Amino acid sequence: MTPLAYDATDPLLARIAWSRIIEPGDRVAGCLLAGIGPVAALDWLATGGADGPPGMPPHAAWARSARNWRPRLRDLDPRREHDAIDRLTGAVLTPEGAGWPAGLTDLGPGAPPCLWVRGVIEAISRPAVALVGARACTHYGQHVTGRLAGAAADAGLVVTSGGAFGIDAAAHRATLEVGGTTVAYQAGGVDRFYPGAHTPLLESVIERGAVVSEAPPGSAPMRQRFLQRNRLIAAATAAVVVVEAAWRSGALSTAHHAAGLLRPVGAVPGPVTSPASAGCHRLLRDQVATCITDEEELLELAGPIGSVDPRPAEVPAGLLDDLDPETAQVLDALPVRAATGVDALVRVAGLAPAAVIRALGVLELAGKVARHGDGWRRAR
Repeated sequence: MTPLAYDATDPLLARIAWSRIIEPGDRVAGCLLAGIGPVAALDWLATGGADGPPGMPPHAAWARSARNWRPRLRDLDPRREHDAIDRLTGAVLTPEGAGWPAGLTDLGPGAPPCLWVRGVIEAISRPAVALVGARACTHYGQHVTGRLAGAAADAGLVVTSGGAFGIDAAAHRATLEVGGTTVAYQAGGVDRFYPGAHTPLLESVIERGAVVSEAPPGSAPMRQRFLQRNRLIAAATAAVVVVEAAWRSGALSTAHHAAGLLRPVGAVPGPVTSPASAGCHRLLRDQVATCITDEEELLELAGPIGSVDPRPAEVPAGLLDDLDPETAQVLDALPVRAATGVDALVRVAGLAPAAVIRALGVLELAGKVARHGDGWRRAR
């Protein structure tokens, strides 16, 4: 039995304790907390019961997981973490409390026991779109990210990303520049900004949005926590757009998490010779993502169905557009510069005289042809 120095019957302290005990994405722990609640689960773990948790079906995973969890009970005092977030003027959110992002429910047992937040609490539960991508991005990627982030912010969407170098940073900066709201999900504690070079940027994010983590203050941003962090970005947003990604980019994991959660996924195409876009092209080829080429397509992807009317492409009308086949055939048979008579048109177009005369009448009314002496020519 491991004695606890704190009130383990407090649901908030129990959830904080579990956020320290388990690693992000622990589905066994998620099943346990959902089944008997954080307080009873912590009591079972602390008492070191040989049997499985009370009220839960027998399974070998209980004993195996408990052996991994119990070492972290030593010297654990969730009051320290609670005091730490208070000193940072932050907050702890729980699934039962206000402000919890509704989308995280879709993670099922993979949802975190709580979230640590610094900044504007309401920002993380507002409609949002994620813009993610390569750390080693190109100028093209930065430019496109800026356009997409600005459009999303102007439309009232929260722009969510991971605070990393490259596309993430471009998304946060572009949103802040237009006065929008942005949220950065971190792999480590919200008191240990990563990367450290982005401390000024993330402090600005806190002023206009929020910095969020499922790991308690003091936690190191370990590699596996980055991959698990990506599932939170996918679940908390209405859509995920990958702007640039190499073939093995971590941004692809965010896209696949989103697809698994039935979130719309978009990918921005790039030059076929660019390694920075190889991952985006992979998503498009595998039909995981929708092609995103401008701001309207982003808003169409991220908004409710029918909220954005698809805009037709603005291209010049073609010479033969909106013409029936015979009329188009006659117009195509007319010389570009010289005038020609009906008999010549009959031979060139391969149509009966009546059909040619009818077509010329239609084309004249449409302003596409004009009489020139005894013949016809295309209108200038």
